Amino acid sequence: MIILDTSAVRALADGHKTLGLLAGNMARTPGERLNVPALCLMQAESEDADLSQRVLAFSSVVVDNLDTFAAVSVGTMFRDGYGGADTCHALYCALPRPEFTGMSILLTGNESAYPPGVVTVDIDSPGMLGFY
Repeated sequence: MIILDTSAVRALADGHKTLGLLAGNMARTPGERLNVPALCLMQAESEDADLSQRVLAFSSVVVDNLDTFAAVSVGTMFRDGYGGADTCHALYCALPRPEFTGMSILLTGNESAYPPGVVTVDIDSPGMLGFY
Protein backbone atom coordinates (compact mmCIF):
# COMPACT_ATOMS: atom_id res chain seq x y z
CA MET A 1 0.00 0.00 0.00
CA ILE A 2 1.29 3.45 -0.88
CA ILE A 3 0.29 6.22 1.52
CA LEU A 4 0.60 9.96 0.99
CA ASP A 5 1.03 12.09 4.11
CA THR A 6 0.05 15.77 4.34
CA SER A 7 3.25 17.02 2.69
CA ALA A 8 2.84 14.56 -0.20
CA VAL A 9 -0.84 15.48 -0.59
CA ARG A 10 0.12 19.17 -0.79
CA ALA A 11 2.82 18.39 -3.34
CA LEU A 12 0.46 16.31 -5.51
CA ALA A 13 -2.12 19.11 -5.47
CA ASP A 14 0.58 21.63 -6.42
CA GLY A 15 1.65 19.61 -9.47
CA HIS A 16 4.66 17.64 -8.18
CA LYS A 17 5.85 15.99 -11.38
CA THR A 18 6.92 12.63 -9.94
CA LEU A 19 3.80 12.24 -7.79
CA GLY A 20 1.66 13.14 -10.80
CA LEU A 21 3.38 10.43 -12.85
CA LEU A 22 2.89 7.95 -10.03
CA ALA A 23 -0.82 8.82 -9.75
CA GLY A 24 -1.20 8.35 -13.50
CA ASN A 25 0.62 5.01 -13.47
CA MET A 26 -1.48 3.80 -10.55
CA ALA A 27 -4.68 4.75 -12.39
CA ARG A 28 -3.67 2.46 -15.27
CA THR A 29 -2.88 -0.46 -12.97
CA PRO A 30 -5.96 -2.40 -11.84
CA GLY A 31 -6.33 -2.54 -8.07
CA GLU A 32 -3.51 -0.09 -7.33
CA ARG A 33 -4.36 3.03 -5.34
CA LEU A 34 -2.71 5.92 -3.55
CA ASN A 35 -4.09 6.05 -0.02
CA VAL A 36 -4.57 9.41 1.65
CA PRO A 37 -5.34 9.33 5.37
CA ALA A 38 -8.46 11.41 6.03
CA LEU A 39 -6.68 13.60 8.59
CA CYS A 40 -3.86 14.34 6.13
CA LEU A 41 -6.42 15.45 3.56
CA MET A 42 -8.18 17.53 6.22
CA GLN A 43 -4.94 19.23 7.31
CA ALA A 44 -3.88 19.98 3.74
CA GLU A 45 -7.34 21.33 2.86
CA SER A 46 -7.31 23.56 5.95
CA GLU A 47 -4.15 25.21 4.61
CA ASP A 48 -5.19 25.51 0.95
CA ALA A 49 -8.78 25.95 -0.20
CA ASP A 50 -9.90 23.51 -2.92
CA LEU A 51 -6.77 21.38 -2.52
CA SER A 52 -8.93 18.32 -1.92
CA GLN A 53 -10.65 18.80 -5.28
CA ARG A 54 -7.30 18.82 -7.08
CA VAL A 55 -6.11 15.69 -5.27
CA LEU A 56 -9.36 13.73 -5.50
CA ALA A 57 -9.52 14.43 -9.24
CA PHE A 58 -6.91 11.68 -9.63
CA SER A 59 -8.82 8.43 -10.07
CA SER A 60 -6.06 6.50 -8.29
CA VAL A 61 -6.47 8.45 -5.03
CA VAL A 62 -8.63 6.99 -2.26
CA VAL A 63 -9.21 8.35 1.23
CA ASP A 64 -8.45 6.10 4.18
CA ASN A 65 -11.33 6.81 6.56
CA LEU A 66 -11.00 7.37 10.26
CA ASP A 67 -13.21 4.64 11.66
CA THR A 68 -13.75 3.94 15.36
CA PHE A 69 -10.71 1.72 15.84
CA ALA A 70 -8.49 4.09 13.85
CA ALA A 71 -9.74 7.12 15.81
CA VAL A 72 -8.80 5.50 19.12
CA SER A 73 -5.40 4.37 17.82
CA VAL A 74 -4.60 7.74 16.24
CA GLY A 75 -5.72 9.53 19.39
CA THR A 76 -3.43 7.33 21.49
CA MET A 77 -0.46 8.01 19.19
CA PHE A 78 -1.20 11.75 19.30
CA ARG A 79 -1.42 11.71 23.11
CA ASP A 80 1.84 9.74 23.30
CA GLY A 81 3.67 12.38 21.27
CA TYR A 82 4.10 10.78 17.85
CA GLY A 83 3.24 14.05 16.10
CA GLY A 84 0.17 15.94 14.96
CA ALA A 85 -3.14 14.21 14.31
CA ASP A 86 -2.41 14.02 10.57
CA THR A 87 1.05 12.52 11.12
CA CYS A 88 -0.41 9.98 13.52
CA HIS A 89 -3.11 9.00 11.02
CA ALA A 90 -0.46 8.50 8.33
CA LEU A 91 1.56 6.43 10.78
CA TYR A 92 -1.51 4.36 11.67
CA CYS A 93 -2.17 3.71 7.96
CA ALA A 94 1.42 2.52 7.50
CA LEU A 95 1.12 -0.10 10.25
CA PRO A 96 0.36 -3.72 9.32
CA ARG A 97 -3.36 -4.47 8.87
CA PRO A 98 -5.29 -7.70 8.41
CA GLU A 99 -6.84 -6.51 5.12
CA PHE A 100 -3.46 -5.72 3.58
CA THR A 101 -0.64 -8.23 3.74
CA GLY A 102 2.07 -6.35 1.84
CA MET A 103 4.52 -3.72 2.98
CA SER A 104 3.24 -0.16 3.25
CA ILE A 105 5.30 2.70 1.87
CA LEU A 106 4.73 6.18 3.23
CA LEU A 107 5.53 8.97 0.77
CA THR A 108 6.46 12.18 2.54
CA GLY A 109 8.36 15.40 2.31
CA ASN A 110 9.48 14.99 5.93
CA GLU A 111 10.93 11.55 6.65
CA SER A 112 12.16 12.65 10.09
CA ALA A 113 8.52 13.03 11.28
CA TYR A 114 8.19 9.24 11.50
CA PRO A 115 9.80 6.80 13.93
CA PRO A 116 12.37 4.19 12.87
CA GLY A 117 10.85 1.07 11.37
CA VAL A 118 8.32 2.91 9.22
CA VAL A 119 9.18 2.63 5.53
CA THR A 120 9.24 6.21 4.29
CA VAL A 121 10.32 7.57 0.93
CA ASP A 122 11.08 11.23 0.37
CA ILE A 123 8.94 12.55 -2.47
CA ASP A 124 11.97 14.35 -3.89
CA SER A 125 14.38 11.39 -3.76
CA PRO A 126 15.79 10.56 -7.20
CA GLY A 127 14.86 6.87 -6.86
CA MET A 128 11.22 7.35 -5.97
CA LEU A 129 9.98 5.88 -9.25
CA GLY A 130 12.90 3.54 -9.65
CA PHE A 131 15.10 5.98 -11.59
CA TYR A 132 18.52 6.92 -10.25
